[in-house]
Amino acid sequence: MSNEQLADLTQPQRDRLAFVELRVHFIGEIRRQDLVTRFGIQSAAASRDLALYKELAPGNIDYDPKGKSYVLGPDFRPVFDFPPERVLSWLTQGFGDGEPMRLKAWVASESPSRLTHPDLDVLASVTRAIHQECPLGIEYHSISSGRTEREIVPFALIDNGLRWHVRAFDRKSQEFRDFVITRIKRPVLMRDADVQPHERSDQDIQWTRIVELEMVPHPDQPRPEITEMDYGMVRGSLRMKLRAATAGYILRQWSVDCSPDHSLRGYEFRLWLKDHLALYGVKNAVLAPGYRSPDQNKGEQ
Repeated sequence: MSNEQLADLTQPQRDRLAFVELRVHFIGEIRRQDLVTRFGIQSAAASRDLALYKELAPGNIDYDPKGKSYVLGPDFRPVFDFPPERVLSWLTQGFGDGEPMRLKAWVASESPSRLTHPDLDVLASVTRAIHQECPLGIEYHSISSGRTEREIVPFALIDNGLRWHVRAFDRKSQEFRDFVITRIKRPVLMRDADVQPHERSDQDIQWTRIVELEMVPHPDQPRPEITEMDYGMVRGSLRMKLRAATAGYILRQWSVDCSPDHSLRGYEFRLWLKDHLALYGVKNAVLAPGYRSPDQNKGEQ
């Protein structure tokens, strides 16, 4: 599809075609009803949009009569240049699915850019595997093991504030783990492979377990009332319910002092986890600043 062809379309048409591409690239399929629901158009108009996209981008989508949907074509090449932030916002929050373009901000603002972004083709393979509930063959690079070949069963994306991970069952280690998406290479969807019951997300104890955390202004920091204002605390505390699989990431991102005796020093530690025992059994609690397991505390006494 050339820029001239896109220019001949109306903005609503381009937005709908961009939505078609997002759905097919990152979910793996799109149905006419998806367009009807998203844009409030008639079925006939949705059919015309799908036919137009197929005409303007040959090889990008194929019709699957069995599933009655359009699926990713073998020669797919993206027409729209979506920034990674837009794609991740759409995948995780459900917005930003119009044609990528520079929009005039209503107010001046500035936010720091991420240092790393996942490769969109790799991300698309991961999200298609999640949506289609099928295993994914990957080449994975880790600091401890180097390059390894793995089969994973992914089911969710996790943003730890610095990098994007995918939560998945790892057939090599036979346990649920987080994989950094930027370290994944050569992903291949294993559509004909079955997912076993023990590999599904409802068997991931760290994912299904919800921990309740109470954070208060750090006892050794001045002006606790300012911290209460900054974090919107109610009666001097901030209560959160988190998946155990994400707790360590969030506590590290927010620089929460998780030591039992609020012993961490530094202006960044404005919050203190009131009950460190709430993290007992949370595997990634080791990421939380100052956290020591009850067993470690006993050994130090």
